[in-house]
Amino acid sequence: MTARIERVVTEGVVDVDGTEHKVENNTWIVGDDDEVIVIDPARDADKILEQVGEREVLAVICTAGLPDHVGAAIEVASRDEAVVALHPKDKPLWRETWSETWPDIDMEDDGIFGVADVQLDVMETPGITPGGVSLYCEALGAVFTGKALQADGPGKLGGEYPALADQLTSIGGRLFTLPHDTRVLAIHGDEVTIGDLEPHFDDWVSGSLTRSADAADEAEGPLTDGTKISGIRLGPGDE
Repeated sequence: MTARIERVVTEGVVDVDGTEHKVENNTWIVGDDDEVIVIDPARDADKILEQVGEREVLAVICTAGLPDHVGAAIEVASRDEAVVALHPKDKPLWRETWSETWPDIDMEDDGIFGVADVQLDVMETPGITPGGVSLYCEALGAVFTGKALQADGPGKLGGEYPALADQLTSIGGRLFTLPHDTRVLAIHGDEVTIGDLEPHFDDWVSGSLTRSADAADEAEGPLTDGTKISGIRLGPGDE
């Protein structure tokens, strides 16, 4: 196996509902010495392409349509006339950054991208955005989760959870079905494994993510059936 994973960290500011937030973003590069796929090029195309070097960029994949996922997508893709992929439900978000162009590929659940000697499997993981996806590479033992799941738990947008029930459904029903030693490579922060985070899931669905400090002190314990009370579905058959 020659494929490998590389990380490029860029810094910048994003605006969420009129409030600016300083952020660091991870852009992930998957490939070998000849070809790569670039995941979530937030900004600073020059820095990203410097890491890519002379290798061919086959595709740019955006796990969400937010500015800090797509900000350098066109510049990175244009060098080698690579395709840009995004879930169609995030196209309205894409247009807030790129008003005169569209992505080339509409990603959907169970789609596959190949690079070098490995493949990336598309997993729909909405919550932060309607079209959020994660990319699972079984051969490299890694899942690229965007903002859906990060080292400190479910990611936020502007300090809030836009659709927490959907996000936790995605995490419990999709991401936590992966092997425990799978590396979680998010758009922010350091890496962890599925096994590091999965034990916290019951606390998340019982309300620990949104409960105030006072409420947490008063709580008698986790909900007896947190998934159903919170409206969280762990699988297609859960009603």
